[in-house]
Amino acid sequence: MARCDQGYSCEVCGDEVEDITDSDLYLRYVIGEIPVRDLMAAPERHLRCNPVLAQFIVDQQFVPVTVDGPFNKQQLGSEERLAKESFVTRGWQRLQVVRELRLAIAEYPLDEIRQ
Repeated sequence: MARCDQGYSCEVCGDEVEDITDSDLYLRYVIGEIPVRDLMAAPERHLRCNPVLAQFIVDQQFVPVTVDGPFNKQQLGSEERLAKESFVTRGWQRLQVVRELRLAIAEYPLDEIRQ
């Protein structure tokens, strides 16, 4: 998706990741998990195809994701879980508006990541 923002296949399901707002790769970039230089080479996935990360998005506009087993967010302490939910949700919310704001890609990450 990085080269033209469309048309990259999800490494999990094989379907096209049609929009940046549904991109696991770009969410991980926005929250600082991957550097900008990796956007061209890292594999793409739909957010729901990475449920371990997607479960931390808590927003009325996002249908919740549940993970069974040891990676379920309920395995974390409540303080750590709430902090991660807040952080990932803010990243997802930012991802939903970066195009509308006409930001340069270097400005996509959350403020605390860019600093």
